[in-house]
Amino acid sequence: MLSPSDPTVPSHYLKMPHAEKGLAVGLFGGSFNPAHAGHALVAEIALRRLALDQLWWMVTPGNPLKSARELAPLAERLRLSEQIARNPKVKVTAFEATHHVRFTADTLALVKARNPGVDFVWIMGADSLRDFHRWQRWRQIVMTFPIAVVDRPGATLSFLSSVVAKTFDYARVDEGDAPRLARMKAPAWTFIHGPRSSLSSTAIRKMAKG
Repeated sequence: MLSPSDPTVPSHYLKMPHAEKGLAVGLFGGSFNPAHAGHALVAEIALRRLALDQLWWMVTPGNPLKSARELAPLAERLRLSEQIARNPKVKVTAFEATHHVRFTADTLALVKARNPGVDFVWIMGADSLRDFHRWQRWRQIVMTFPIAVVDRPGATLSFLSSVVAKTFDYARVDEGDAPRLARMKAPAWTFIHGPRSSLSSTAIRKMAKG
């Protein structure tokens, strides 16, 4: 696990971003291994369609469901994320490394405890829905903050058959109400259609290997 004093990661990345009370903030987490234009597209769609004041681009120390062998150093993933995330409303961060949290449920609980009065919404790509029920305490995640599922290539219909969509069907919000989602009480989620990028981190890593 990364130490908060690791000299390879600039210290400002290891602090939780600041958000004033009353703001609507999106939480967009992932390995970003590497970050690419498809991630930036999801962030831009979320900012616009959810009427967000900020978006926290959370680069995780590691993903419990993915192999750590192919994981690039955190400092490198942060550097590439900064290059990709050009919108000034996007705050690239790795505060999870400081607090030694590995699971999304723990991250969201920490964010909620540290930011009373801020309205958060969790953002995820539709391609993550298939395995979402394998995430640690996934029901707790759904009950912590509203969730915006952003369309991804090949995943448009997957949300209909996913365990989470079936389990929380009653909490689905019409896409037209997406600008109000961050202000809603969980559980509440919506599916956002829009432009899609076919890029994937897995494919990029394979191409880099030649």
